[in-house]
Amino acid sequence: MENGEVGWIAAIIIGGLAGWLAEKFMNSNMGVLMNILLGIVGAVVANAILSVLGVALGGWLGYLIAGFVGACLLIAVGRVIRR
Repeated sequence: MENGEVGWIAAIIIGGLAGWLAEKFMNSNMGVLMNILLGIVGAVVANAILSVLGVALGGWLGYLIAGFVGACLLIAVGRVIRR
């Protein structure tokens, strides 16, 4: 793994952990699959937003932080759309 990138299996594990943390933080009730999806998609969204701001997060910890922040944003946007 060059340049601090994570592999697919690590992305699923870290994405699931980030989604679960976001679920607990945002008082949401999602399933395991949704936690994984929120964590992975949230990491992509957060990395895109942070790259525009000039911040680069890499490696396992960076992916976890980005996944958590992005998943929280996605949960908040989902709540706004539902209302």
